[in-house]
Amino acid sequence: MITAGPTYEAIDPVRFIGNHSSGKMGYALAEKAAERGAIVTLISGPVNQQALHSNILTIKVVSAAQMYESAMNEFQCADIAIMSAAVADFTPLNVSLEKIKDKQNQSLELIPTKDIAQELGRIKTSNQLLIGFALETNNELENAKLKLRKKNFDLIVLNSLQDKNAGFQFDTNKITIIGKDNIMKEFELKPKELVAIDILNEVEKIL
Repeated sequence: MITAGPTYEAIDPVRFIGNHSSGKMGYALAEKAAERGAIVTLISGPVNQQALHSNILTIKVVSAAQMYESAMNEFQCADIAIMSAAVADFTPLNVSLEKIKDKQNQSLELIPTKDIAQELGRIKTSNQLLIGFALETNNELENAKLKLRKKNFDLIVLNSLQDKNAGFQFDTNKITIIGKDNIMKEFELKPKELVAIDILNEVEKIL
C-alpha cells in the first residue's frame, strides 16, 4: 500500500486548503514496486499523475478523512505500507454549502485531521512494514528521528525544503533514509524514479 499526493480540505464548494504535493514520488514508488512484482494499492490524493502498471490498483480520494478511511481498510491486508502522501494536518471545522461571496475579512476555524501514519503504526503487526516520509524545513534529522519513533515506522525517508531541486513539484529529490537503529544513509540528488529504487532497496533489506 502506498499513499501519494496532497489532500484537499474543503472550505466551500469552490475553495479548499491544500499543499504543493504533486504525487510524483508516490507514483514513482508505485511503478517501481509493481515492476518488482508487487501488487500495489495506490491511495492517491488529487494529482495530475496516472499509474500505468497493471499491478497497480489506484484508489482516488480528496480529503484527509477519505484517505484515512481507505488506508485503514487497505492496510489490513498489506505487507508493506509506504506513506508518501502529504496529508493535511488541519481541516475546516465548518464547510459552507454555498460559495462564500462575502469579501469582508473571514475567520476560519481549523481542527486537526486524524493522523493516518500514527494510527497505522499503532495497529501494525510484526509481519508488516511501515515506511514514513518527513519533509522538513529545520532541525531535519531531529524531527525525522522523533517522527520515526512516535509513529512506529520501520524506516523514515527525510527530505528537506532547504535542498535545491528537492521536495514538492520537482522531478528530482534528495533523501536520507533512517532506520530504527538510527543508522542513516544519505543519497545524492537524483530523479524520483531512481529515488524510488533506493527506497525500495532499503525496504527489501529488512523484509
